Amino acid sequence: MGWSFSIGKISGIHIRIHLTFVLFLIWIGVVFWNEGGRPAMTNGLVYILLLFACVVLHEFGHILTARRYGSQTLDVVLLPIGGVARMKSIPEKPAQELAVALAGPCVNFVIAAALFMVLGSQTILQDVTRSAKDIPILSQLAIANIALAVFNLVPAFPMDGGRALRALLSYRMDRAAATALATRIGHVLAIGFGVLGFIAGHPLLMLVALFIFLGATAENNNTQLHQLARRLKVSDGMITQFSTLPVTSRVADAVSLLIHSTQHDIPIVDGVGKMIGLLTRDRLLRAVHDLGADASVADVMRTDVPTVSDRAELEDALRVMDEENLPAVAVADQRGHLVGLVTLENLGQMLLLARLRPDA
Repeated sequence: MGWSFSIGKISGIHIRIHLTFVLFLIWIGVVFWNEGGRPAMTNGLVYILLLFACVVLHEFGHILTARRYGSQTLDVVLLPIGGVARMKSIPEKPAQELAVALAGPCVNFVIAAALFMVLGSQTILQDVTRSAKDIPILSQLAIANIALAVFNLVPAFPMDGGRALRALLSYRMDRAAATALATRIGHVLAIGFGVLGFIAGHPLLMLVALFIFLGATAENNNTQLHQLARRLKVSDGMITQFSTLPVTSRVADAVSLLIHSTQHDIPIVDGVGKMIGLLTRDRLLRAVHDLGADASVADVMRTDVPTVSDRAELEDALRVMDEENLPAVAVADQRGHLVGLVTLENLGQMLLLARLRPDA
């Protein structure tokens, strides 16, 4: 994810902090400083950091459960609104998805239960009645973990409760229909959160509402796209009219191609026309900024681009793109010759046309 940096690994998975999270910490520090000086700022930041440590544990509840079913995780990104575990795939069997969805909130309930046992339930309940600034950090943490678990169980797709809802719906209908229904429910709840946040003056709740709305839409589109791809071959969804560049080309040549065509991803070929890399638009733009127009495309192209057969299932190509975080994959015929590209842009257009022609 852009604008984020790694702070270390846990179980081989990068923990990344988004720039907005750093800005959030600075804002929190300023707020608490204004309220009570350095002691208040220190306590406030310690509490926030402990709370986000619980968020990381929440995400690893999802990750370790998903790992049991063969799903791999790219990283965990900390944002002001919480954590996001970016998985290469999510188990599609209803029971497995339900287990993965509920694992995160269960971790928060376990943390809360452990704090209740250590501090004593009576102590925490007494602390709840005190002024917020006078509640000890561990008591705040116990209460916050319960709140995190309960809030995440709200059936607003793609939150944990929304994913659990989709899993339960998938017992009675196909996954695409279950996703579409869960998405509509998520949109309704997101609008409700947004209105409530606006009326109550809680910008963070409004931000959560936006995240839910956009996240539900993206998840629904991805699920519908996979549903469409299951019915097609790679040859049905690849583009066959595209330009290539020889490996001896410069970045300036790629910029010219980008400007004078609608092509975003450019195959780089060797002297006999065999594809040896892919220059994506993002890499090209970074190269223009960092290296200049005279740089070689060989220095900026991506060389680990998988190739799929034109006879393969289109969903296989889409799965490779999801797992490798690629905007496109190359398509080769039986002789290994480059015959096409499967791109996310073209697949999105196919999905749009399929929605306009539901009977097709």
